[in-house]
Amino acid sequence: MNDTPGWTSPGSAPSDGQDGSGIPRPTTPADANGSAPQWSKDQPPAGQWSPPTGQTPPPAPGRNWGAPPPNAHWGRPPAAKPGVIPLRPLGMGEILDGSVKTLRTYWRTVLSITVTVAVISQIADILAQRFLVPTTPGLSADATPAEELEQSLQAAQDSLIGLGPALLVTLMASLVCAALLTVVISRAVVGRPVTLGDAWHEARPRLLQLIGLTLLMAALSAAVILVGLLPGLLVGGAPGVALTLLGGLGAVVVVVWLMIRFSLASPALMLERQGIVKSLKRSAKLVQGSWWRIFGITLLTQLLIFIFAMIIAIPFAIVGIAVDGDGFSGLLSGSTTAFGWPFLIITGIGGVITSAITYPISAGVTVLLYVDQRIRREALDLELARAAGLPGYGPTPGDETVGG
Repeated sequence: MNDTPGWTSPGSAPSDGQDGSGIPRPTTPADANGSAPQWSKDQPPAGQWSPPTGQTPPPAPGRNWGAPPPNAHWGRPPAAKPGVIPLRPLGMGEILDGSVKTLRTYWRTVLSITVTVAVISQIADILAQRFLVPTTPGLSADATPAEELEQSLQAAQDSLIGLGPALLVTLMASLVCAALLTVVISRAVVGRPVTLGDAWHEARPRLLQLIGLTLLMAALSAAVILVGLLPGLLVGGAPGVALTLLGGLGAVVVVVWLMIRFSLASPALMLERQGIVKSLKRSAKLVQGSWWRIFGITLLTQLLIFIFAMIIAIPFAIVGIAVDGDGFSGLLSGSTTAFGWPFLIITGIGGVITSAITYPISAGVTVLLYVDQRIRREALDLELARAAGLPGYGPTPGDETVGG
């Protein structure tokens, strides 16, 4: 019995050497006695048949004779759609639409997850900014450019150190959110309801591995950046600066390539119940040959999320500045170096609203890209149709009798 979230098979997939021939295919029509369709013995006389009332007779032979009627699908029925996506290879718009439909259809479960995570993250961020991040000292009027640069770097370093605990809390909360949303979206694909308890039960055994996968990817990215910057830092001087810029640019390109190549490792780990290394290999195999397509969809998604976040965040920031301390006059005069509770609370509310909506969209695109790649390479649509209980695809997982 398949006990994975919804429809996946643990451990292996057709791309690992199987051809998918064992997947049940839809049954073909036949007569009642099981034989192939036969022509009726009673045929209308030649030249005397007329269409039933209200129907248009077929066109006379000519230039378009034999062409299919409008909206015909060349004998292929429309793809089944038991859940938020049609079970066929997906376009970019369908992937985004499926993410939004998941949020709308399962909004109680999705918002329970995302709002909780967003509130925890924003509280940690507010407390860190209020109590851990030091107040930025004002720059002296007669400071040299070197002193100004040194003071700015010191302020940035203090801010990063102060925000460290908040970033750690946000990372852990985001990972839990991603794991739960992956389960929800996998169920949404086959139209199955899922509660918060169900999602937690499915995701909890994989959380430690998901954290390990995330930390491994972060360490890999940091190592690549360090390798790219290190030669220039060692050389120093003007040549070192040029070498650092070139090395940094090359390192960024490599990191982006690796992030896209391994972008499907998280859903592979959660839904196929594979280990960290196997999930990375699985993602690399699914992305192979489709890197630019996945990169384009991911980039567009992040751009849309950024625009939406700015639309929500800017009004809250304006209101927060207006009600906090000296307001805009203090900000423009440069006398305000730290914001108080009103600003942090108001902008925190905006952050909760933004995160609660963007989390499921981002997670949905990743999971649906994974589903789309498996449909294209492994005919996963047939297995999904079977999991959804559609007729003609074999027994629904969980309905089989032992040994039957």
